[in-house]
Amino acid sequence: MLRVAVAGASGYMGAEALRLLCVHPKLQLVAVTSERLAGQRLDKVFPHLRGLSTLVFSELDPARISDEADLVFLALPHMESQRAVPVLRKHGRKVIDLSADYRLRDGALYATWYKAGHIDAAGLGEAVYGMPELYRKAISGASLVANPGCYAMGAILATAPLLKSGLGRVEGIVIDGKSGVTGAGAQGRTIDPMYLYAEANENVQAYAIGTHRHTPEMEQELSALAGKPVVVGFTPHLVPLNRGILTTASVPLAKSAGTADLLALYREFYAGEPFVRVLPEGERPTTRCVTGSNFCDVTVVSDPRTGRAVCVSTLDNLGKGGSANGVQNLNIMMGWDERTGLEAPPVYP
Repeated sequence: MLRVAVAGASGYMGAEALRLLCVHPKLQLVAVTSERLAGQRLDKVFPHLRGLSTLVFSELDPARISDEADLVFLALPHMESQRAVPVLRKHGRKVIDLSADYRLRDGALYATWYKAGHIDAAGLGEAVYGMPELYRKAISGASLVANPGCYAMGAILATAPLLKSGLGRVEGIVIDGKSGVTGAGAQGRTIDPMYLYAEANENVQAYAIGTHRHTPEMEQELSALAGKPVVVGFTPHLVPLNRGILTTASVPLAKSAGTADLLALYREFYAGEPFVRVLPEGERPTTRCVTGSNFCDVTVVSDPRTGRAVCVSTLDNLGKGGSANGVQNLNIMMGWDERTGLEAPPVYP
């Protein structure tokens, strides 16, 4: 059995990782950390996991965790993962980082968007961006995988076939993302008022306009697909859901193409992908149909009046946009069927 630990397991992303890892048939959850909850039992903090684990939260000590676990999930705030990763890797441990610390390949770009210099240049240079649909082979041989951001996952999967094929133009791409409130994390005592029930319920609001930190991820990966620089206009919105992201991307077309042709391109691009479902023409992705799962539902519609393709995707921000995708990466790193532990369908209703 593979021994697995989760560091920073007190938040929503960590809790979702625990939910999946507790029932994964090929591994044993051996340690959980949280500075805030050190000394408390896991099943007391998360009663929904009662009967699945008797572990107790401890403070994070990367050297000690290296003695206990073969692979470590890091669900830490940005800047914290890069302090732990060098120690874990020095001890030969595999790491899946759910934070933003290793997603951007350019350290200067990280400093621009996260307002701090990156302290682990070696790890940054070796980390593999954890999107199986694009980097499956590299993930299989990786010791450090950087799980994508939730908005970036939705945007990239929605538009990748167009950019890779050259059918989508790189200029003038506009992306709209709508996320449930768990996308901000548990936040503890420092919760932003916009996430309070009275503010979020029956309300939709844009935020981080032109400044959201998932933007450079989108541009990095779409530029790699297109083979030339891509700049996107991205605006995120908070909607009154617990979980889920709906992404709408408007992409100018390099030449005329109908909806049937675009869908054929998407079906070919995602052929064999176990967790990307290209919907039939006329069907629309909804967040409800992916909640609690590792699925991403995608469609694309031609708008001949504007010469654009309208691309829509939905995913669970804690699932395919987070911890479930991390488990998919774990399976690939270990050479297992990547669906292992992720077979349950979405929750309905």
